[in-house]
Amino acid sequence: MARPDVNAAVGRTVLERFPAGHPRGSWPAEEFAAARRGEGTEARVVMDLPSDSFLVISQHHVR
Repeated sequence: MARPDVNAAVGRTVLERFPAGHPRGSWPAEEFAAARRGEGTEARVVMDLPSDSFLVISQHHVR
């Protein structure tokens, strides 16, 4: 696995937000993230406590 440049900052882009109170929980966010990964985008789900939302994010290195 290639190691990122230690001087590079990591940027994050929020691709979509899903309410944490959804009856299916994080499943809609996980399904959305899986679809983005299927398209070649690095996507993962994180919980944003202040907004009580699941966020699908993409991380990228900023130089």
